[in-house]
Amino acid sequence: MRVILALAVLILGSTGGEIAITHGMKATGEPTRLRPMALLQFLGRAVSNGWFWAGVPLMALSFYSLLVLLSWEPISFVIPASALSYVVGTLGAKYILGEQI
Repeated sequence: MRVILALAVLILGSTGGEIAITHGMKATGEPTRLRPMALLQFLGRAVSNGWFWAGVPLMALSFYSLLVLLSWEPISFVIPASALSYVVGTLGAKYILGEQI
């Protein structure tokens, strides 16, 4: 039961973090020029976006749940099982971000 819970945290944390960061970066936009001041302004907009900061702890949670899973189960189980995050990420991109796949 604990393995399934940790795997769910890994998959949902990873996917949720990626979706939140993607949403934040889309809201931030692209840098207008590749000059130092324009890049610093772009970086400031990105860092001040709440979606960006919502995604960072989710990605960290996913990483630490991966470490926990690797301490409990063999790597031959954990890595293939964590590949489910690609499926969930694709569904999240389509239905949450509205991307075309």
